[in-house]
Amino acid sequence: MANTSSRTLRLLSLLQTHRYWPGTELADRLGVSVRTLRRDVDRLRELGYPVAANRGVDGGYQLAAGAALPPLVIDDEEAVALTLGLQNAAHSTVSGVAESSVRALAKVTQVMPARLRRRAEALRAMTVPVEWGGQEGPSVAADILTGVALACRDTERLRFDYTAADGNRTGRHVEPYRLVSVGRRWYLVAYDLGRHDWRSFRLDRLATPVPTGARFRPRELPAADAAEFVRERLGQAPRSHEVEVVVDAPAAEVRARVGRWATVEEIDGTRSRLRMTTDSLSWPMLALGTLAADFQVVHPPELLDHVREWGTRFTRAAGGRPEV
Repeated sequence: MANTSSRTLRLLSLLQTHRYWPGTELADRLGVSVRTLRRDVDRLRELGYPVAANRGVDGGYQLAAGAALPPLVIDDEEAVALTLGLQNAAHSTVSGVAESSVRALAKVTQVMPARLRRRAEALRAMTVPVEWGGQEGPSVAADILTGVALACRDTERLRFDYTAADGNRTGRHVEPYRLVSVGRRWYLVAYDLGRHDWRSFRLDRLATPVPTGARFRPRELPAADAAEFVRERLGQAPRSHEVEVVVDAPAAEVRARVGRWATVEEIDGTRSRLRMTTDSLSWPMLALGTLAADFQVVHPPELLDHVREWGTRFTRAAGGRPEV
């Protein structure tokens, strides 16, 4: 059983959804008796949190609107994690989150102790995010992200409209399980009640999520975890291009620059072979442009067309005359 302090924070976290919690359900979530729950609620009231209670068989608890957050108490490692998290969120694909994260980071830094504030500000100032030439992930509305997250947490069935890759729009009724962030995209892992199977849904293609109020007992996921489930599904998805390029540079140098996005094999001491599976030829073009080395396209032929097109455009931008 969690200690009293951590259990009280967990209780506060549940109540801050501002939903009405039946007493027995809340006690089950915390793994305590109803009597212990009442004592924990009294402790929150002593700290100034207005927790309303209904007595009787259907009795329960709800946190009144306007309750304040607890004071910020963090250690050194948490300060680093918080700074990194907010800084990364400042480059988020979730609509409105970037601006909010910048404001939140400024506010959090101001209330840190001087020693932690210096460390956080140094980390923020000396870290430079990498952005790939405007290749951003699709935007996800913040209210959709948080609404789906709440349904996952509260094990509440969800209805929404979903647009597939071919443009077909359908209504879905699911038991949401987890949210997974892969690269610049967000996915919902859920059991689709209409198709009687597990599915992963891209959040940027999901619209009008509506919680139904119906609770469910989570099913067993057919994977080690939600992240593994999404990775397996993405691996099964058809890709448009298998790219292979020979680069006039040692494998170690190429791997250090683009090894995160491609497989790099050594040919000899001065040449390497780069392979990449992608649905957009702009990605290998960007990767090859960072290498500062000559290269030869093995396949696909469409990549050669991109090289010619980009070369013509860059030559024109430099004021030269493109070759005919």
